[in-house]
Order: sequence, then C-alpha cells, then structure tokens
Amino acid sequence: MSAWRPLAGLIRSLSAFEARDPSQFCRPRLSTPDRHRFVSPNAWLEVSQQMLADQLDYVVGVGPHRDSHVLAVVQVLSGAIVFEATVAANGEGYVHALELVDGHAAGRRAFAVEGTGSFGAGLTRFLTGRGERVLEVGRLRRERHSGGKTDALDAVRAARSMLAQERPARPRAGGERQALQALVAAREGAVNAKRAGLCQLRDLLITTPEPMRSELRPLTRARLLQRLAATRPHGRQDAELRGSMLALRSIARRVLQLTVEERELAREIETLTRKLAPQLLDQPGVGPHAAAQLVLSWSHRGRIGSEAAFARLAGAAPIPASSGQIVRYRLDRSGDRKLNRALHMILVTRKRSHPATIAYIERRLQEGKTRREANRCLKRYLARNLYRLLEHGPPPAT
Repeated sequence: MSAWRPLAGLIRSLSAFEARDPSQFCRPRLSTPDRHRFVSPNAWLEVSQQMLADQLDYVVGVGPHRDSHVLAVVQVLSGAIVFEATVAANGEGYVHALELVDGHAAGRRAFAVEGTGSFGAGLTRFLTGRGERVLEVGRLRRERHSGGKTDALDAVRAARSMLAQERPARPRAGGERQALQALVAAREGAVNAKRAGLCQLRDLLITTPEPMRSELRPLTRARLLQRLAATRPHGRQDAELRGSMLALRSIARRVLQLTVEERELAREIETLTRKLAPQLLDQPGVGPHAAAQLVLSWSHRGRIGSEAAFARLAGAAPIPASSGQIVRYRLDRSGDRKLNRALHMILVTRKRSHPATIAYIERRLQEGKTRREANRCLKRYLARNLYRLLEHGPPPAT
C-alpha cells in the first residue's frame, strides 16, 4: 500500500486544485491550454521525444567577446569536446570559424551563441545568412566549485546547456526590427539626457543671484528655456552672475536640442512601428512607444511558443502565493521589465478612459478581489490579447 501513497496524495491535491474558485484563475471566455493553469497529473512520467539532442549530431558553443570569439564543438551523443578554437570578431574571423566547423562537425549541427544581441550579434547575422541554425544561450549558471572560469569553458558550457532543452530559444530578428531597436535606444538616451538637463537647470536656478532669480522663477518651462537660450551674459560685470547665466544658457540650449532630437526619433519610431505591427496601434491605450517595445520583445512570429511563455517573458504570469486557507496569486517579478512597463502603461491609460476596463475592475472588486489582484488579472489578459495580435494578426513587414 505504501507504493500508492504518492499517487493518492497527487489525486487529493488535484481534487483541491479543481475545487477552488474559478475566478482565481482569470480564465478567458474561450480558454486555451496554458502551462500556468494546467499541469498534467502524469507530467512526472512523461519523457519528451523531441529534445534537441535527438535532432543534432554536434553543438558548436560560442563565447563571444569584443575582439575574439571562442568556439567549442561538442558531440551530442557523448558530450565530448571535439574541437576548440579562437577566431577574430570580424568578417574574416566569421568565415574562418565556419571553415573550422565544416572540418570538425560536418553532420547535423547548431550554433549555441551567448549574447546574440551584443558581442555575438555579428556572428549570429553571418551564420543566419549562411543558413546555419543558431540558438540563443541565456545567462549560464556556474557551479560554485566548477574548477574555474575561462572563455573556452564558457563556450563548452554554452554548447552543453542546449543538449537537454526541448525548445531552445532563437535569436531575435534583425532587419527592420534591429533598426527599430536602435531608434528606441537613441530616443531613450535623448529622453534621459533631457531629464538630467532639466534637473540640473532647476538646481542652478536655486542658487542664481538676485534679481535674475526672481525674474526666471515665475516663467513656464517653455518660456524659461527660450529666455535662457537667447540670453547674452558676456556683457555682465558681476562674475558670479555672468558664470551662472553662461551655465544656464548652455543647459537650456542642450535641452532644446535634445527635445528636437527626441521628437524626430519618435516620428521615425511611429512610422516603423506602423509598418511592422499596425494592428497594435488600433488597440485602446497602445501608443507608438508601447507598440515598439512589444515588437522588440516579441521579435518575430514563432519565436515565442505560446501566450503563457509571452506572459512569463512580460512578468505577467500568475505565480502561486497561497498560504493556509488563503488562495491567491501574484505577478512574476522576473522577465523583460521594459515589456512589463509597456503593459503597465497601457493598463494605466485604459483604466482612465476605456469603459470595458473600468467595468471589469469594478466587477472584480465586487467579487471580493483587491485592486492589485484585479490589475494582475488585467495584465495577464492584456498579455494574452497582444500576443495573439502579434502572432496571428496581419503578417508583419520584413
């Protein structure tokens, strides 16, 4: 009878699972399979037959760096290291790396590359153009007593980390998506620099000598910037006042220039976003910048396998946080925080002006949920809805 105790405990836990209030799970009207809501009772007996190790003969681990890339060819069946090499991080080095791999891993193979969006971007672009299969390696977890750390060991770990995976990650798309990422990064830098300039301007105004300080304090931001940018401090006799006015003029002109730059980049981002995913901009509360971040995190069709995976990436997956007789869920604090911020800002806008969202929150509050729990359900629903628009909407431009 002792052999049946684990199974009996599993049956009791599943019975308690299905006896819970359905509102705790925030199911959509048409539910779909979701790994956050259903776990097969025989999951501990299931063995996947589609692991990456069953599809390949060799895995080439790549540890990319600024000036060089380290390669390690690992045989799938034995896990043995077949070949190691270091190549330059340029076009000639990429060609040489492919020639070396052709000589030592001529069968079915895949490249496991760390940092496909940073130091490994050039090699990833080259290999993809040559028709090679490239897999994205996440942050490797090194054991405490692993015997040290070298670039060659990192390449071997990158290759072996792929062997037991069922659905390895694929690199993000390039082309217009990469152009959008560059524009978003440039705009974010301009916005941060503008914010820093305004803070610096505010601090300098506090210590500006009188009577100039009294003249500038009542002005609005726009009039203040125009006034300071047009000032001529060289005729001032007071050295303190002259230095303060020079500093204020310099900062004001910098802020104005950054404002023009930010607006120009914002127009380019909106144009490219409308081309890549116009269906997003038709949704309430989704502006050009939120839509751009959604496209950047999603990348391309087929990269994220399910809406549950997209919710986990966005930090919107419900995580059990029950204790005793209290059954509740919380949001995931990991994932892509920029994507999570985009979802949050969409919800902030919808809660102000979208009637369906306002009605949903009121209904959840009447059911006994807290406002935070209602927001969690909304964020999960929003992730599901946006994923379906990206994955099954109009084909994005390439």
